[in-house]
Amino acid sequence: MPLHVETPTLLFSATSLILLAYTNRFLTVATIIRGLKKAYKEKENRLILLEIKNLNLRLTLIRYMQMAGVLSLFLSVFTMLVLFLDYQLTGIYLFGFSLLSLLLSLGLCFWEINISVDALRLHLSDLTHKELEKEQQPSVIEK
Repeated sequence: MPLHVETPTLLFSATSLILLAYTNRFLTVATIIRGLKKAYKEKENRLILLEIKNLNLRLTLIRYMQMAGVLSLFLSVFTMLVLFLDYQLTGIYLFGFSLLSLLLSLGLCFWEINISVDALRLHLSDLTHKELEKEQQPSVIEK
């Protein structure tokens, strides 16, 4: 199956949008970490340290997501160059590696989103637990 020079360009818009989304996630997590660090300096709380540890893992995953996404884009451009020079088989392999790199990036994104959702559920369970305690306490009726 021949691969045309235009085929790798299909990844450009998708990869660019994905990289933009990853950058937004990175900036959001970085802002949260800065706020938590400030809160930890004011009130040393073990839970804040656990949140920062969780966010640090997420930052690492986002960095690898970005690196895999950039590699995918780089390989797509390189594939176009190789196809332009009429090296069909090399171009096919490079494009395949580009797609694998994009899949890796998306897999890391899936992992990072799961960590994020688990952290939010932990926060919600804490609030739900407090509400249940309030409901179970006998209410005092004033006469």
